[in-house]
Amino acid sequence: MPTRFDSVIFDLDGTLWDASASITKAFQAAVESVDYIDHNVTLAQVQAVTGQPYTVVYERLFPTLPADKLDEYRALCARQELTAAEQHGGAPYPGLEPTLAYLKAQGYRLFIVSNCQLGYVEAFFKHSQLGHYFEGHQCFGTKLLPKSENIREVVAQYALQAPVYVGDTLGDLEASQKAGVPFIFATYGFGQLSHDEAPERIDQPADLRQLL
Repeated sequence: MPTRFDSVIFDLDGTLWDASASITKAFQAAVESVDYIDHNVTLAQVQAVTGQPYTVVYERLFPTLPADKLDEYRALCARQELTAAEQHGGAPYPGLEPTLAYLKAQGYRLFIVSNCQLGYVEAFFKHSQLGHYFEGHQCFGTKLLPKSENIREVVAQYALQAPVYVGDTLGDLEASQKAGVPFIFATYGFGQLSHDEAPERIDQPADLRQLL
């Protein structure tokens, strides 16, 4: 890894905050509004698919649902999810805001690239009041592109010379590798990676102060 980066690109869920409880309630509210799903969605199920591309989440949670019903439920849930994220939000990981303030003061440019739906990053900004720390963001819902392409797009759009990506899942690691960007593993999130897979790691956001 370079001794000096010029920017930090963050994943959102499992890296900046944990909104899985609110999102689970959104899934459950959407289930209650239809008559073709006979089981509810649990917190454990939501956490198991967190970080997957937005459309893949529904395919994994409801693998036997016909395509038309899946599309209908996804649309219902999307509205519930954005409302839940904006109004109830999630719990920012301990020390997040002081860490963002520190990185910003040190001259790092900060970004978000997430597999979430369009509007979710904005909901995070509104609820958390942390948007002013970030220069830009990109998500799966914008163009339905894989995370690696969205990382590349942010790097190119903002002319980043030495970015690093911080994420919490194997998918984040693979996306970073495909994009040619070094990776830092957030061990406190939803994924598990060995030291061999991800030697650079943090156990809390504040650890970035020592690592960067």
